Amino acid sequence: MGTQKYVIGLDYGTDSVRALLVNTRNGAEVACAVSLYKRWAEGKYCQPELSQFRQHPLDYIEGMEETIKEILSRVNDEIKANIVAITIDTTGSTPGAVDHTGTPLALLPGFEEDPDAMFVLWKDHTALQEADDINALAKKWVVDYTKYSGGLYSSEWFWSKILHIAKKNGEVAKKAYSWMEHCDWMPAFLTGNTDIMTMKRSRCAAGHKAMWHKEFGGLPSKAFLAALHPSLGELREHLYEETYTTDVVMGKLSAAWAKKLGLSEDVKVGIGAIDAHLGAVGTGIEAYSLVKVMGTSTCDMVVVPTEEFNGLVNGICGQVDGSILPKMLGMEAGQSAFGDVYSWYKQILEFPLKELLAETLSKEELKKASDGLLPKLAEKAAQLPVTENDLIALDWINGRRTPDVDLTKKGAIMGLTLGTSAPHIFKTLVEATAFGSKAIMDRFIEQGVNIKQVIALGGISKKSAYVMQTLANILNVPIKVASSEQACALGSAMFAAVVGGVYDDIGAAQQAMSSGYDVAYLPQADKVLVYEKLYQRYLAFGHS
Repeated sequence: MGTQKYVIGLDYGTDSVRALLVNTRNGAEVACAVSLYKRWAEGKYCQPELSQFRQHPLDYIEGMEETIKEILSRVNDEIKANIVAITIDTTGSTPGAVDHTGTPLALLPGFEEDPDAMFVLWKDHTALQEADDINALAKKWVVDYTKYSGGLYSSEWFWSKILHIAKKNGEVAKKAYSWMEHCDWMPAFLTGNTDIMTMKRSRCAAGHKAMWHKEFGGLPSKAFLAALHPSLGELREHLYEETYTTDVVMGKLSAAWAKKLGLSEDVKVGIGAIDAHLGAVGTGIEAYSLVKVMGTSTCDMVVVPTEEFNGLVNGICGQVDGSILPKMLGMEAGQSAFGDVYSWYKQILEFPLKELLAETLSKEELKKASDGLLPKLAEKAAQLPVTENDLIALDWINGRRTPDVDLTKKGAIMGLTLGTSAPHIFKTLVEATAFGSKAIMDRFIEQGVNIKQVIALGGISKKSAYVMQTLANILNVPIKVASSEQACALGSAMFAAVVGGVYDDIGAAQQAMSSGYDVAYLPQADKVLVYEKLYQRYLAFGHS
């Protein structure tokens, strides 16, 4: 069998970074460590009331160092010596301004505390107007650069965020030689390959978030970008033409970081990608699978053989050759809020706990009561009948990502009476998030993408049988739940095994390293029929 080889999957989420050390022979987890972003946890640089969410690059650097050192402290020297590669996934679109050396501006004197000089997190919605400006210009331009982005560009994406800061903060715009997605910057940082004009950029992030496509010769033209803002036209010359899939090597670990982490300089670092996309890889995504990453929001992904689909799916977050699996057309959709809908309701119900009982109960008692709210609501909601006259809610509390992005949309509940209870409201919120999922799946099917199976991963898929059963009833398809608790990090590890030369391609890595599935939720026929009618009411409510 030869010497066993190991890889590290580094998974940057919204709140923390996770390092996963994996045996490439079978995908077994050897060690795992998680580090919360310290500045982010303190609420620094964010203004939720303005939908401003920024992250300091030091949180990323410190978290990486802390987690990798932690997992290495748990293994022997033989395992350390046989770690061959690292691949990184991050949230996206999460771009940050950098100088000509590829250094984020927030690491430079004078910009350390400027939120605009930091990474603009995926869920930052400060660029609503800028997204409207991009869409308006694209529709009258000689080329519609949004055609492979579902026909609409989002405020959550690369150009909207850069345009917003260019208009708002002249000092940052002037200092920014280029901009980099988080999933591009981390591999460049670890390898020391930070030359803006030669570093390799992620196909995944560029295609889904920055309107990159081979048909356009790369990114939108300088003339188009300059028409939005002069600084964007200048920026275009400091970006890139080519992009790379995640099975490509970015470089080797720099001497400085190899020494600091205690790893060999021969460790290869792969091209980065967006976290949810590599989560789909970690679950074993294959042609015509719909993979749902279910957390605070959702990311829904499908891959199809490029030779089998030549159309355009309107209203999604892009279709990009090789963005998820090389030689496959990757398609992305998703909901701006899923678990966040339940968290919002939980926060409302916590009011009396925090405001009236804080001096009566201990911190442990308050936490126990708070943690028990959603499980108890799910238990009671599951006991309620499903009828055609039930409440209807819209899940757009954080706007609508897909289908047909409109982040100005709001949530709503229709049909409240004096007899409505807390479990009734929770039930309709769960149904609303499932209806939003059905709208996405239906859009794929309506436009020629056949869905053969649904796979779920992420916290909600593990924590709430009630949510998952409701989703299966509303989608009217079985839903398999991936066994791995770390699907995104495992997907990164699978690509690292390819980058490190253990496997020839990602298919072979998936076959050897997959963790399989825990459970399948099957539709309940009696509820399916009622939900079909409630779904029509959901659609009508959304159009009213």
